[in-house]
Amino acid sequence: MRRTIGRMLPTLLAVTALLLGPTATAGATAEPDPDPDAAAELPQQWRSYWVDAFNEGIYTPEQADRLVADALAVNANALVVQTARRYDCFCNHALYPRTDAAVAPAPYDPLATVIDKAHAAGLEVHAWVNVNTMWNSATPPSSPDHVFNLHGPSADGADRWLNKRSDGTELIGANAYVDPGHPAAADYIVRAVTSLVTHYDVDGINLDYVRYPDSNLAPGRSDWGYNDVAVARFQALTGRTDIPGPADPQWSDWRRDQVTGLVRRIYLALWQADPTVRLSMDAITYGHGPQAVGGWQATRTYTEVLQDWAGWLEQGIMDTALTMNYKREWNPDQALMFAEWSEFLADHQADRQAVNGPALYLNSVAGSVAQARRAIAPSAAGNTAAGWSGYSYANPAMATVGGSPAERRAQRDALAEALTGGPDAPFAQRAAVPDMPWKTSPTDGHVTGRLALRGGGVLDQARVTLRPLTAGGEPLTVRSDGNGWFGFAHVPAGRYLVTAELPPGVAGLPVDVVEVTRGGIAEAGFPPFLALP
Repeated sequence: MRRTIGRMLPTLLAVTALLLGPTATAGATAEPDPDPDAAAELPQQWRSYWVDAFNEGIYTPEQADRLVADALAVNANALVVQTARRYDCFCNHALYPRTDAAVAPAPYDPLATVIDKAHAAGLEVHAWVNVNTMWNSATPPSSPDHVFNLHGPSADGADRWLNKRSDGTELIGANAYVDPGHPAAADYIVRAVTSLVTHYDVDGINLDYVRYPDSNLAPGRSDWGYNDVAVARFQALTGRTDIPGPADPQWSDWRRDQVTGLVRRIYLALWQADPTVRLSMDAITYGHGPQAVGGWQATRTYTEVLQDWAGWLEQGIMDTALTMNYKREWNPDQALMFAEWSEFLADHQADRQAVNGPALYLNSVAGSVAQARRAIAPSAAGNTAAGWSGYSYANPAMATVGGSPAERRAQRDALAEALTGGPDAPFAQRAAVPDMPWKTSPTDGHVTGRLALRGGGVLDQARVTLRPLTAGGEPLTVRSDGNGWFGFAHVPAGRYLVTAELPPGVAGLPVDVVEVTRGGIAEAGFPPFLALP
C-alpha cells in the first residue's frame, strides 16, 4: 500500500534518532512534523535530490542513513534513487540482475534499505531507471543474464538489441545502447520496470534515457535507430525498401513513435500493477527553449533525441516530467536558456506536473539558490512548476566536483543552509509531494489489448480504433507495437467498440466491445487470428 503524506510521517522519536545518530550531518536539522493532520495541510511542492549510483549515496546502510538526513536538511520530500543504471540493479529482487558495483554484500539490498529508511522519515522514493543505456564498460557484466551478455555485441540476428548509428557504429567508446524499435527489447524493458513495482514499495518509477542516444553525426537530426529489426519494421509499415536517411521526416516520426509507444505501455503496465505509483521521467532541455527556436518541434529534444515529453504530458501517459534544466547560472547565455525552459515547462504541464531540475554540479551554492528561486517562481502567464529537483546529491556544487567526500558534504550542508535558512529562503518551510488527482480520484479509464496469431506471432503495427458507443468523443486510433500490444490511456468512462484492421492474409473476428470504468483498465479480448496459407 502506498503512503499518503500523513501516513508516511514517522513518530518524532524515530526522526530524532535518525537526525542525531552518528551519521547525521551538521546541516541535517529539519524534522518532519509528527502531526499527520498538520502534514496534510502542507503546501504541495515537489523537492528532491537525484541520487546517482556512480557515487556514494546508497552503497552501504550508513550512506543511506546520511542520504536521508541530508534530504531532510534541505526540506526535501522525495528521493530519485538510481536503481537500474546500465541494466544492472542496485537491488536484489528484480528482472534486472544485481549490480557488480562495490555495494555492501548481500543480503544488503540498496533499494529496499533506502525505501525503509526514507519512508520512516516521511520521504518518498522513486526508482530511477535508465531505459536505453545497455552497458558502459570494456569489462562485460558478470551475470550471464545481463542484457549485454545476451543481446549485445556477441548476439546475432533478432537477438541483437543494440542500437546502431547510420554509419554502422554501435559502440561509442564502451557505451552500448538499446534500440527502442526492437520489440523484444521493448518487452524486456516493460517487464523489468514493472518488476521493481511488484517487488518493492516504491512511490514511483523515474525513467531516464527514454530517448535515442546523443553522438549524432550532424545537428538537427538523430542518426540512431538503425538496428536491423527496427529498420525492417519501418519498411514493413511504410512499404519502402530503402534505408531511410537520418533526417527523413517519416523515419524520424516512426522512431519518435517507438519511444512514445514504449512510454505508453510502461504507464499502463504500472497502472495495472499499482495505480498509485507515479511515473516520472528525466526530460531533455538542450540549448535554448522552444520559444527561442521556433516551437517545441524545433527543439533539439524533439529533433535530435526524438523525445516528445511535452506530448507525453498532454496525452496523460506521464505523470511528472523532471526537466534536466542543466545550465550554468554564471554564463549569461545559459542563464537565459534556464529562464526560457523554466517558462516553457511551467506553462506546458497539461494538467500533469513538470518539475524544474537544475544542475547543482555546474553552479556555486549561490548560483543554485538563484536557480531554485527561479525554478519555483510564476511564469509571465502566472503558472508555476510543480517543484525542484537538484542534480545531484553526490555533487552539490561546482567547486567540489571530484573533491573528497568531506568537501562535498561541506558544500551540501552549505546548500541546505542557503535553501532553508531564514524566512525568505526558497525552501524555508516543509512541503508535501503534489497529489495526482487523475490517479487518486480518476474520472476516466483505459483500454489495452493484444493482437496475437494462432500458433505464435503477433500483428505488428496494425491499426486499432476505439469508437465510443455511449460516451461522447471522436474515435481514437493507435497502432499495435512489435509485441502485438496496444493501449488507449485516459478515455471517458463508457462502452466502446474496439476494431482491429487486419492485414491481407489474416482472418478472424477483429471487433470487441469493452466497458471502461473510472480508474480501471478494460481488456479487449480478441481471439488469436489465423494467418492464412
